[in-house]
Amino acid sequence: MKTTTILAILLIAIGIVAFGYQGITYTSRENVVDLGPLQMTAETEKTLPLPPIVGAIALVGGIVLLVVGKKQD
Repeated sequence: MKTTTILAILLIAIGIVAFGYQGITYTSRENVVDLGPLQMTAETEKTLPLPPIVGAIALVGGIVLLVVGKKQD
């Protein structure tokens, strides 16, 4: 397969996943208390929102790239 075809398929997949998840959630750990051998940590969940326009741009870009790559063959 050509590089443009692989990139187009990858962009389409990223666009579909972006529509499905609407954001990326991750957990971070912070040290709350550190008194010698006594340590306490707190876990907090944070969400990085992913607007639907990002998924739409990736999906449309992948489709356009796929069509342009087919026309060049």
